Amino acid sequence: MSRKRTASSVTPAQVRLCVEFGLFYLAAPLLIALLAPPDWMFPALFAFTALGIALLHVTPGFSWAELRYDWRNWSWAELVAFALVMTVFCVAVVQATRPEAAFFLLRNRPELLAAILVGYPLASALPQELLFRPLFYRRYHAILPKGRAAYLLNAAIFSFAHLMYWSWIVAAMTFAGGLVFSWAYRQRGSFFYAVLLHAVAGNIIFAAGLGIFFFSGNAQRPF
Repeated sequence: MSRKRTASSVTPAQVRLCVEFGLFYLAAPLLIALLAPPDWMFPALFAFTALGIALLHVTPGFSWAELRYDWRNWSWAELVAFALVMTVFCVAVVQATRPEAAFFLLRNRPELLAAILVGYPLASALPQELLFRPLFYRRYHAILPKGRAAYLLNAAIFSFAHLMYWSWIVAAMTFAGGLVFSWAYRQRGSFFYAVLLHAVAGNIIFAAGLGIFFFSGNAQRPF
């Protein structure tokens, strides 16, 4: 009897959402990582982002005004602490793995670093947060696990989306980042805070020299 109730509780709408979820968050990143040449990766990612924004726009009950909710629900003390931890961590990782890349842009291409510091929050952090926080939690809430399991799934999906870099460092950092950004979005209820933390993390990564692992031109498939 319990099995019948469980089976009957799965609606056609949930099945459709599961298929859509798998295609968007699993199949698309996998195809980009396996098949897209380096010079196609960014056009593919832009198309992926545009599709995600369109899906969010047509999500039942979603309003773009939601992104303004609780935008002030963060503190400078938390942000500074996060930035300090990120800086120490990034410097330690780059020194342990690629010491020659430490502060490379700051030392050799300060103008490029300045452009990244200005452009990354809007061109990368913002669209990624749209896809992996509001879209993930709002559109697919009916098929997500409960409690902390949803956070872990979100972090795993966020990490998997960076498979195209073929780097365990990128995978580990994006998984941890996914947990932090989900916390900001879900626990603090602030999309703005999630974007802010993501922007700070990304800018520190590039300033410290870890951007070498997040550059598609350096990605090498292990096959």
